[in-house]
Amino acid sequence: MHFPLPTALPGCVLRPWRAADKQELVAQANNRKVWRNMTHTFPHPYTPEDADLWLAIGANPGASLQLAIEVDGGVAGGIGAIAGEGIFQATAQFGYWLGETHWGRGIASAAARALADRIGAEGLFARLEAQVFEWNAPSMRVLEKAGFGRDAMLRCAATKDGRLIDTALYSRVFPH
Repeated sequence: MHFPLPTALPGCVLRPWRAADKQELVAQANNRKVWRNMTHTFPHPYTPEDADLWLAIGANPGASLQLAIEVDGGVAGGIGAIAGEGIFQATAQFGYWLGETHWGRGIASAAARALADRIGAEGLFARLEAQVFEWNAPSMRVLEKAGFGRDAMLRCAATKDGRLIDTALYSRVFPH
């Protein structure tokens, strides 16, 4: 899967991860502000060994989707949908991140909308879900712009950065 984002963001594409992305991946991901909004599987500090592991997963995602967000020829972040299993096979966990230097430019919103639309158009999953930490209002806006709706506020649902916090559960459902 490789496709450009809307013309309002020239130079932005979603594409498969490549081994050559390693140095830029580490440079963008090794940021506490990025880590603070990610799940427990996203390490901090983010090392070259972490990048090797991620690039191996990206090279063989199975039923999941793992794509790089590229801006002007360089890695800006990542986006994907992790396939559910068993009775949840029609649902995917949707997520994205951007390096801090790319925040506030509409890239995450465009990437989230483009990937979610493609998933719906291709019938890859019937439902996408995303949980957002209570302090991350910008990510909530990204999901809303991408057609997701808030399903619930999950009280005391996660522990992050030494705190027990609420998470907002968002979803986007595709007609079948």
